[in-house]
This record gives sequence, C-alpha cells and structure tokens, in this order.
Amino acid sequence: MPFETSPTSSGHARAVPETEASRIEEIRAAQLKFFKSGATLTRAFREEQLRALSSAMEKFESKIAAALFEDLGKNAAQTYITEVGLVKADCSRAIKRLAGWMKPRAGLPGIALAPAITHRVPQPLGLNLIIAPWNYPVQLALAPLVGAIAAGNVAVVKPSEVSAASSEVIAELIADTFAPEHIACVTGGVETSTHLLAVRWDHLFFTGGPVVGKIVAHAAAEHFSRLTLELGGKSPTIVTATANLEVAAKRIMFGKCTNAGQTCIAPDYLLVERSVHDELLTRMATAVKGFYGEDPSQASDYGRIINDRHFERIAKLIDADKVFMGGQTDAATRYIAPTILRDVGVDDAVMQSEIFGPILPVIAVDDLDEAIALIERHPNPLALYLFTGERKDEKKVLDRVSFGDGCVNQTLIQFADHNVPFGGIGHSGTGAYHGDASFWTFSHVKGVVRASNMFDMSLRYPPFEKNMGLIRRLIG
Repeated sequence: MPFETSPTSSGHARAVPETEASRIEEIRAAQLKFFKSGATLTRAFREEQLRALSSAMEKFESKIAAALFEDLGKNAAQTYITEVGLVKADCSRAIKRLAGWMKPRAGLPGIALAPAITHRVPQPLGLNLIIAPWNYPVQLALAPLVGAIAAGNVAVVKPSEVSAASSEVIAELIADTFAPEHIACVTGGVETSTHLLAVRWDHLFFTGGPVVGKIVAHAAAEHFSRLTLELGGKSPTIVTATANLEVAAKRIMFGKCTNAGQTCIAPDYLLVERSVHDELLTRMATAVKGFYGEDPSQASDYGRIINDRHFERIAKLIDADKVFMGGQTDAATRYIAPTILRDVGVDDAVMQSEIFGPILPVIAVDDLDEAIALIERHPNPLALYLFTGERKDEKKVLDRVSFGDGCVNQTLIQFADHNVPFGGIGHSGTGAYHGDASFWTFSHVKGVVRASNMFDMSLRYPPFEKNMGLIRRLIG
C-alpha cells in the first residue's frame, strides 16, 4: 500500500520529493545522538511534545481537511471524527496517564531471593520508523507517534505517497512542531521506502497490506529490529436471528460506508441467518438512504476511492446479477455507490481477498456453526462483528474464532476505545497499540532485582550438597 506512486484527485501523477540515502542516514545519526543525550527521558519533555502535537492538530486542522478532501473526498466533519479528533484524544490520554506508565513497577521476589525488591522499568526503544498507509493518512501516521513520544523515543514518520496531499501536510506539520533530531518526516516513493528499510531501526511500525508487510518484516529480521505490523484481511460480520435488525442494519452499513469502505476494519462480508436474511437486507438499504439520501454521490458525508487503480479493482468486483442495492460507479469522480450483493458464493471473486471498498457481499447461512465454518476458510481477520441477542452465541464466537479485535452489536468503535489494544493476529498483524498499549509497544520493560546487603545466605554458594533439602523447599 504505501509503496506505490501517488495520484492526485484527477488521477495524474504528482511529484513527491525524494529523500536520498545520505539524507536518511543524516537524520538517523542526528536522532541517535539526540536520543543518547537523554533529552527524551524526562516526563516534562514528553508531556511538552505531546501538548505540541495536540496543538498542531488544531493549528493544521483546516489544511488537513483540505488535503483529505483532495485525497479521499472527506468533508470537515469526517476529518475531525476519524483523524484529527482521534489524535488529540490520544495525546490527552497519554498526558494524563504518563506518570503512571513511566513509574517502575515494584514487587517482591520469592523467599529464595530475599532480601530483595524487583522492578520492571520501562525503557524507550530508541530509533523508530513509522510507515503509514493512505486510507486514514493523518491519524494512522500520528497516532502511533503519540506512543513513541510518550515512551521517550525519537522517530521518523513516512506517510504514504498515495495520499499525496495529506503527505505534504503531515510533513509540514511535523517540521513545524518538532526538532528534526527528535521527530522527522520523510516523504517519497518506492526508492525512499527502500532506503529507509535498508538501515537499522530499533523498532519498525508498519500499517498497510500483508504483501508490503512481508517486506517490512524481512527488513526488521535483517537488523533484529522490534516489529509491529497492522495489516488487514476479510473481516466478517455475523447476524443471528435474535439480533435487533434495525440497529444492526444501521451499524453494519455505517461501518461499511465510512471512508467509502476504505477501512481495514470495515465489515468485509456479511453472514446472516437465513430466517432474517431478506428483512436485514431491506433494512440495510433503508439505512443507507437515511445516511446519504437517494443519491449518495451528492452526499457530503460520502467519500471517494483513492485513485484510478483502486477504483478499477473495486468496480470489477460488482456482479450486476447479484446487486441488491447500489452498483453505480463513475470513473471520472472515482465514485462507487454503497453496494450490497446478495446470493454470493464463497468462490466468487468478491470473496477471495479484502475488498477495501463500499461493496458488501451477503451470504445466507443456516446457523452460527455454518457461519463460523465459513470464517475459518480465511486467514485470521483483523476484526469481527457479531450481532445477536444471545450471550451463548457471543461466547461461542469468542471462544472459537481467532481475530484481532471486534464488537458485539456494533462496528468500528473498538478502534476508538483507548481501553482496547488494537492489533491483529497471524495474517492480520502482530503487536498492538492505542491507549496504554501504545506506550508499551514503544517500550522495553527492563527487569531489575535490587538485592540488600543486610545479610548474605551461605546456601547460595557452593558446596550445595549439604543444603539441598532446604534449597529444594525454598525454590520449589
């Protein structure tokens, strides 16, 4: 995802400045020197930088909104809800919780190690590279940065060249807010990304697709770098016969249509019990009309596909014979209507990979067991959504299905909950962030045992044989 040429809203290539390998190494050297100076270690410094980032989100909000409209057709309201507001909330929580996060956790060891006190000390990782995607270009570049700053790190942010207008604003915001030896932004295309991955970082944080994720993982392995991968997958939604269909319909279509479906945790396909299948589809069509009117192309809250290539890929997935609602496309404006496909088969093209667009294929199932069996045909999804009125259904799905995060009777909102670590499993990623998890993702927990000199047990030293009875009791 982040390594492709970026088009403008008109579909023509825009030149994005390239950063040469020598310049990248200069940035790394300056950041390493700054980190080793200890300047990032104090709570006061970290809080100051987090406040600066929060203020920058307000200062640049209008520029961010204009860029997101150019890249993705997002209006000002969506810009705040899905990008600016989330970063500000991350900053606010980090500032409030930072003292507690930084405090070493003390404990007592077993009696065999007494007298002593154990400590778990959070330590910043050092040099971090954050590679962001194009679908939520500002939020997914800067939310991980909050964790890096809170944990006392230095970082380079690489925004996606695909969302070119947003990339330019991110670079301007970072340059205006931070000293480059602390936080820097590097823009560019494939050559720049290749240079960045060729050098060593203490931690690589990548959000994007699994194909590029493998490239990043290989680069991390070459340098024994810590690695966080936030990927994607076909995130299923299940609706049982006991669900509140009116509420489910609205929440499913909200999750599918947000950002024109270009959301890694959007409902990718729908499995609905046969007895409520027709009623749910009717209610979902009604919900879309309530959101966007009779013609979503005229609705300011409905976005556009990022570029011509993705538009063409998504449009080809629409089987005209299976369209229940929507299906309209306009290549000139990269508009694809919210689309529901019914009577979809598991072997259809739309079921073979993540859609990443506003198409929702629907498959009727006889029961929950059949739904779970269908889900298990795909790799571990990043998200799962279950709509049901039965706790036993909830328990069955949570016990049997492996997925990153999800909701019961809702969609998307797990991403905005600071109490829920956000991350995938297996094919959908490794590691997690948000809230407390962001701090720990960018920290190493250093274990330290502080021993007392008040007395020194002789049984700790050879010869051991005469004390083995006592040693066994103390250890085991």
